[in-house]
Amino acid sequence: MSTRSAAELDGLIEEATVDTYDEIEAVNGFLAVVDEHLAVPFATTVLGVEVTVVKIYLTNDSRMVARCVREGFQQDIGLAELPLPEPPPDGAHWIEAYRRWFRLLTK
Repeated sequence: MSTRSAAELDGLIEEATVDTYDEIEAVNGFLAVVDEHLAVPFATTVLGVEVTVVKIYLTNDSRMVARCVREGFQQDIGLAELPLPEPPPDGAHWIEAYRRWFRLLTK
């Protein structure tokens, strides 16, 4: 559930993507602000199982993913699909902004 208004998220999108010229540069802009502001690691639940998100990174095809670990196993989940815990970790508003940008991009 988003805790920010569409206007607030649009402002964050503008901040993350300022001076970018294409989608790849924009994703890198989001990665920079997520790296700076998101409190990692954090616990969340994926398919009913608690996992720990240990890092956010870009794949070779420029997708933002969360590396989730549990008991020695790991799985990458697209940041747009990652369930966030309640309460969300500090800096999660950047994930909200990324999700809004991603949805607008893929419409």
